[in-house]
Amino acid sequence: MLVFWKEKMVLFAVPKTGTTALTGALAPSASMVMRDPTDLKHASVYRYQRFLLPLFRRLGQGDMETVAVIRHPVDRLSSWYRYRSRDDLVGHPNSTKGVLFDQFVAEYLKGKPAPYAALGSQAKFLKDRDGNVAITHLFRYESLPKLVTFLEQRLNRKIILPEINISPKMALSLDPAIEGDLRRKHADEFEIWETAIR
Repeated sequence: MLVFWKEKMVLFAVPKTGTTALTGALAPSASMVMRDPTDLKHASVYRYQRFLLPLFRRLGQGDMETVAVIRHPVDRLSSWYRYRSRDDLVGHPNSTKGVLFDQFVAEYLKGKPAPYAALGSQAKFLKDRDGNVAITHLFRYESLPKLVTFLEQRLNRKIILPEINISPKMALSLDPAIEGDLRRKHADEFEIWETAIR
């Protein structure tokens, strides 16, 4: 998470949406850079509103605009699957080595998935305690250049994103029946992605 105090803006670090690259490019311009612990770096909207926003209000900055990125749900799962297939994860409970992509997504859809498929929900990340998406400016990962343009205008600087935290490349396809289950069980995630800035 990055906080831009003078610009009254908070950039959330939704996992697997390019936020590591954004942090690499924007940290020098930020007033606060939340790197550790992970729960603070990847603080959800709910946690932000519960813990950080009250502090900001006490310090006289209660009207912060919020910015976040959402990734197409299938593409997000593909990225996690590929990222967790790295050789350095072999033998770790999070490794997807030897697991088919269809198996990975089917496991993700379970109530208590195996560690390699326990990923949480983008929709839950972006919602407040009342279940509403509480992001002022929500961009699609697939339209990252629009976010970069927006941030360049708000921060009055040129932004070049470094290539950081890139998942290994591989051709993947998802069984239509499993994708149908994903669309049913995570309909809100697809709906939110549809409404995001293209």
